[in-house]
Amino acid sequence: MRAEATRRVALVFSLLDANGNGVLDADDFTLMSDRVVAVSPLSDQGAKDAMRAAFDRYWTTLLTELDANGDGEISFEEYTSCVLSPERFHGTITEFAEALAALGDPDGDGLIERPAFLALMTAIGFEPGNIDTLFDAFAPSADDRIQASSWVEGIKDYYAPDKAGIPGDHLVAGTGV
Repeated sequence: MRAEATRRVALVFSLLDANGNGVLDADDFTLMSDRVVAVSPLSDQGAKDAMRAAFDRYWTTLLTELDANGDGEISFEEYTSCVLSPERFHGTITEFAEALAALGDPDGDGLIERPAFLALMTAIGFEPGNIDTLFDAFAPSADDRIQASSWVEGIKDYYAPDKAGIPGDHLVAGTGV
């Protein structure tokens, strides 16, 4: 496992802990889902429902895979043992990535405009400067849009334990993680 991957998931864990109690629980995923959907007023109900379902699956996967003591909470150590294991988490991340990209592409043209990308990533909790740098790493077109498929692949790469030098590494820059 690469150090870059550990830093990436440490950041995501801190962001997913939306209620700030130091562990992940069902409330975190409800809060995060509500925040992300709220910044997507142009998306249709189907895309919003898919995003909520993806957050639900994310939580259910963690709970099913990791909550051996049945306390309904996931520690950072438990979290990294699952999300950095592609065989355990790939389907969940793929669903999440596709739902997030669909939410960012309300007109369904396969392109995501910078304002939608910024809104979604800010709602998740990433730093605005890092979000802009990430968007630029996806090589936006002259009209400042990126391919939704590039973002999906970038999200999946973010959780890959053997990847370094990927666009997602920009999200960790300057965060102290």
